[in-house]
Amino acid sequence: MMGLRVAALISGGKDSMLALHHAVWMGHEVSQLVVMLPERPDSWMFHTPNLHLTRLISEALEIPLVQAPTSGVKEVEVGDLKRILASLDVDAVVSGAVASQYQKSRIDGICKELGLTHISPLWGREPRSVLRELLDNEFEVIFVGVYAYGLGREWLGRRLDEDAVGELMELHEKFGVSPIGEGGEYETLVLDAPLYRRKIRILEVKERWMGDSGHLAILKAELTNK
Repeated sequence: MMGLRVAALISGGKDSMLALHHAVWMGHEVSQLVVMLPERPDSWMFHTPNLHLTRLISEALEIPLVQAPTSGVKEVEVGDLKRILASLDVDAVVSGAVASQYQKSRIDGICKELGLTHISPLWGREPRSVLRELLDNEFEVIFVGVYAYGLGREWLGRRLDEDAVGELMELHEKFGVSPIGEGGEYETLVLDAPLYRRKIRILEVKERWMGDSGHLAILKAELTNK
């Protein structure tokens, strides 16, 4: 596949950021970052915690950011994504879909209608291999939301490292938790990655815990030199 002009669907989480890196490593030009902003927290398609930090990610990558609101309503939000992609001058879309057939099929459909190529470099990958690749390439990833049995409050703000990967695999064996959080078991934020020119430093946070799940609201952050 010749180098394409690509829009990257990002949330700030590990999968979308790793997929973006793959697109660049494949020789494509990522010309824009696209962030959908759901109006409700139970979106079927899009990540919701700390999306305001995608502006810092855009600055860190030195790639322009396009933000667009979406209803967050099942299927309606698919049309919202289609409208924003139709307005961009790109040949392809890259997404971080790994195992969600719902997400992958919807983006496939949009791309087919718009004549775009859907690049999904993580699709079908074995979960441990995705986590291993993040560690091997020194992505700095923290957990910012946990929503599954076995993932307690102590995971908020925790870094993805060898121990965390081991525990995620154990939780998968015991409780069926997706090791990569594909079922919404957890959410992450990438503070640093190979293509970042600067990295994100968190200055102020607030934990929001609701009995057996919660998220880390990042109230203040900045870019700092690597």
